[in-house]
Amino acid sequence: MTKDSRLILVGQVGGGFGVRGEVRVTAFTADPLALTEYGPLLRADGSVGLSLTSARPDKNGMVGRAREIATKEEADALRGLKLYVPRDRFPEPEEDEFYLADLIGLEARGVDGGVMGRVKSVQNFGADDMLEIAPAAGGPTWYLPFTREAAPELHLADGWLLAVPPNEVGEREPG
Repeated sequence: MTKDSRLILVGQVGGGFGVRGEVRVTAFTADPLALTEYGPLLRADGSVGLSLTSARPDKNGMVGRAREIATKEEADALRGLKLYVPRDRFPEPEEDEFYLADLIGLEARGVDGGVMGRVKSVQNFGADDMLEIAPAAGGPTWYLPFTREAAPELHLADGWLLAVPPNEVGEREPG
């Protein structure tokens, strides 16, 4: 998968709203109504999940109509469906900004310059973002907090980041 074909999670179906086939969507975007501007919202496999035709704001996102939904039951059946947009539908970030999806695939290098692994995913379990690292030597993945202390250097153009596991924070040479 190329950088520009990656899918970015933008929302999740909360179920039906009312009795006329509207759907409630929790938006993970700054502007919930922007979901109507991205074209069809996709499922994780890349197939069309929802094609929104109208929307209005709601306390957790938006309520809208979609071509794929005619009844409340059809909307309820989609509850929990995660909705994605291809990375290339988003504007390029400003200098010193990036999308979390841009971190996936980066090499995680230790302070000695050795490759520790690759960023497999970015997770958030409620506190902060965590980088899931697939070790270069194989074995189970491990998590690196995505903080300035644990990932002090990010070299997107070169395809790597400096990884300082929590048990090594403070041991890093100043520089």
